[in-house]
Amino acid sequence: MRFIVKVIVVAFALWLTTFIVSGIRVVPYEETTLATVLTYLLIALIFGLVNAIVGTFVRIVAFPLYVLTLGLISFIVNGLLLLLVAWISSLMGFGLVIDGFWWGVLGALVLGLISWLIGLIVRPSRD
Repeated sequence: MRFIVKVIVVAFALWLTTFIVSGIRVVPYEETTLATVLTYLLIALIFGLVNAIVGTFVRIVAFPLYVLTLGLISFIVNGLLLLLVAWISSLMGFGLVIDGFWWGVLGALVLGLISWLIGLIVRPSRD
């Protein structure tokens, strides 16, 4: 249940991020409302999987860089993970379009901030 709530929160945060950051947009596979909502949910699911699998590995391997840069490298890592999500979703024929590396870094920062704020409000209970 918590996973579903997190995916919905990230999908909503991604929707808000596309309005705030002009270099990030989502291209659904059809121009219907249902297709657009499903596209946001699928991108959020891909982002969760990439963050859980690849992100965890990168954070473990790059731990000395995190210490050396006092955590500032996390902005770059999160931007690269968002670019990876854009690449994976484009292979599926729909998805996230990011205009460049720095748009990805800014988008990851805004997405993380909005997800955190919404997560504070929603806060799923621990079962």
